[in-house]
Amino acid sequence: MVKITFPDGSVREYEQGVTGYQIAESISPALARDVVSCGVNGVTTELNRPINGDATIALYKFDDEEGKHTFWHTSAHLLAEALQELYPGIQFGFGPAVENGFFYDVMPADGQTISENDFPKIEEKMRELAKKNEPVVRHDVSKADAIKEFTADGQEYKVEHIEQDLEDGTISTYTQGHFTDLCRGPHLVSTGAIKAIKITSVAGAFWRGDAKREQMTRIYGITFPKKKMLDEYLVMLEEAKKRDHRKIGKEMELFMFSDRVGKGLPIWLPKGTQLRLRLQDLLRRLLRPYNYQEVITPGIGGKNLYVTSGHYAHYGKDSFQPIHTPEEDEEYMLKPMNCPHHCEVYAYKPRSYKDLPLRIAEFGTVFRYEKSGELHGLTRVRTFTQDDAHIFVRPEQVKTEFETNIDIILKVFKTFGFDNYEAQISLRDPNDKEKYIGSDEVWEESEAAIKQACEEKGLKARVELGEAAFYGPKLDFMVKDAIGRRWQLGTIQVDYNLPNRFKLEYTAEDNSKKTPVMIHRAPFGSLERFTAVLIEHTAGHFPLWLTPDQVAILPISEKYNDYAFKVKAYLDAHNVRSIMDDRNEKIGRKIRDNELKRVPYMVIVGEKEAAEGLVSMRQQGGGEQATMTMEAFAERINAEVADQLKTLD
Repeated sequence: MVKITFPDGSVREYEQGVTGYQIAESISPALARDVVSCGVNGVTTELNRPINGDATIALYKFDDEEGKHTFWHTSAHLLAEALQELYPGIQFGFGPAVENGFFYDVMPADGQTISENDFPKIEEKMRELAKKNEPVVRHDVSKADAIKEFTADGQEYKVEHIEQDLEDGTISTYTQGHFTDLCRGPHLVSTGAIKAIKITSVAGAFWRGDAKREQMTRIYGITFPKKKMLDEYLVMLEEAKKRDHRKIGKEMELFMFSDRVGKGLPIWLPKGTQLRLRLQDLLRRLLRPYNYQEVITPGIGGKNLYVTSGHYAHYGKDSFQPIHTPEEDEEYMLKPMNCPHHCEVYAYKPRSYKDLPLRIAEFGTVFRYEKSGELHGLTRVRTFTQDDAHIFVRPEQVKTEFETNIDIILKVFKTFGFDNYEAQISLRDPNDKEKYIGSDEVWEESEAAIKQACEEKGLKARVELGEAAFYGPKLDFMVKDAIGRRWQLGTIQVDYNLPNRFKLEYTAEDNSKKTPVMIHRAPFGSLERFTAVLIEHTAGHFPLWLTPDQVAILPISEKYNDYAFKVKAYLDAHNVRSIMDDRNEKIGRKIRDNELKRVPYMVIVGEKEAAEGLVSMRQQGGGEQATMTMEAFAERINAEVADQLKTLD
């Protein structure tokens, strides 16, 4: 018998070799119908894999992230199987599950192309194969046998992957029907659960992401266990197109990109700059009670700075390459991270235990080289500004400071209406410790501190192995926007390693020298990404305190321009941001144009308003309409702003 421990702490005994499916069936037939994979001792695996020893188990449905990953992983193989039948001689690269579905990189045979016109026949072939409910069978083979098998099939990319990336020993493959793929899994037990299928797009992608290698065809798709789910997803996609921050940012004149300036390098236009500065002012106001000290550090640093921190070893290939000066052996790098600079700020003078916590903050601009094919509006750029801070604490202060930063992030979310969020504790991968720096003892201590802080704050957080930063574990916040998409925003990280690498110290009460602990935190994450998410969450209808233009003043005709300017002068003097639309256009056209610009309020002035000193107010979207004095209107705007910001007080 084996003892199986469930997430709620309960324990049941089963026969040795029991499977996840059998365990689900023992709980209820309905659960067994819905479950798609299981987690055994924290590792997601197939439902038909035998469990031969005592274990913890979690049963995953499609609604769970692990369940979706399993479902879409098998769907990627189903896509490849369909392509193999439709396009003889096609070669396969990589085909993973991604956040919203899956993709497969393929190289069609000479004379073959795959375009949007082919999507219907690919979908139909996938549905045909799924209906066969083919079992997905795992095989463990030697590296030599795997090379022999894929060479015989003419799969040059698979052979290269085996030879260059996989170690000698046993390699797992999965077979469904006549298709076999290299894979670690996990997968569905069979393909019949895949009911609704949509190929979403096709693009080019270099093999291994190397621009010097051949370009393959990347085919994206998504699948669901029910057609209703697909229908809802397609509606969401249409809504997402309307909310695209690139489209809205252009309409509202917030930011731009220029090929002459360079790919992935955003330019903030005047309205976007004002919005960004207000975001910074909000955070400064929020942090005022916590005694943060703001600094400004250079946009470049000596290469040795990042060698010392470990960033060069871990991120060097993804950063802009070193800048060589005329001086011999002098090398600089565009700043990829703010933390090494802040370590130097800490070290510039002796520190005492009385100085800690020392909170150093910066709206620091950093530079990361992203491949051009991965750039996307403000969400994936080559330069961005983090609302960064590094807090140096004594070990006994870690938990309290961590909890304080949880409070700060949750206040930010509340201010912006991000009510639907979840927390993720990102830990190192215990099976691949070479990716990280620092001792086991340090990692165990910092991971325990994060877990304890979440427990004491009553914050439910899922645990993800292998998602930690190379220098320490972290707590990431995932926000769901208005149409249900997940975005990673705020983050807090505990770091025992960088202070050691920079030999930072403070004088303790007993006069001994000790090393501080460093906490990294960024409530927004980056101003670029946060702005993009906020645009798409609100569809450009920002909170009144944040929006670039709060009021558009619309004179009915040129005769009333003088009075309209008088209204504008009054609003400007009372901290209400207004714009004048004195174009020689009909009032209906002015209203439509300012609706498109998402100005929250419009005030229309004509003969009556000018004669009586009034304004006719109209809310965005055809909302409330009323006539009042300009004094009453200004008071209304300022009261609404104050109400929106009261969470900060």
